[in-house]
Amino acid sequence: MPVNNLTYSANGVALTEKSEGFVPTAYQDPVGVWTIGYGHTGPDVTPGLTITLAQAQQLLQQDTVSAASCVNNCVTVVLNQNQFDALVDFTFNLGPKALYSSTLLKDVNLGDFDSAAQQFGRWVYAGGKVLPGLVTRRAAEAALFQT
Repeated sequence: MPVNNLTYSANGVALTEKSEGFVPTAYQDPVGVWTIGYGHTGPDVTPGLTITLAQAQQLLQQDTVSAASCVNNCVTVVLNQNQFDALVDFTFNLGPKALYSSTLLKDVNLGDFDSAAQQFGRWVYAGGKVLPGLVTRRAAEAALFQT
């Protein structure tokens, strides 16, 4: 049985929306993944696809449920809402595999939250390059995690 059974808060969703930005037309992200709305990816995202804001919000809600489930299932210590939200945003952006294999998760599960907060800043690369948007996002996640 998971230690946490939290849901992604409105504060967390706001972080994801701000970090992703709403883009109504499908585009390729910095590593070539077709993306739309608030960072939605998958086989349903194809060149030329356009969606509404309401559709993007629904996709984001669905996508973050998956990320929240991942965090609830792999974290073995009690989290506060802000810590949970920061980890969900991280997982939404990078995927469950990145969280599972990260020192960030290891530090969280050791209860070493100070070290864990420092780990967010290591995840700022896409295609081998530091992206300013990821630097900003990881700093926001780390700050939320420490709140």
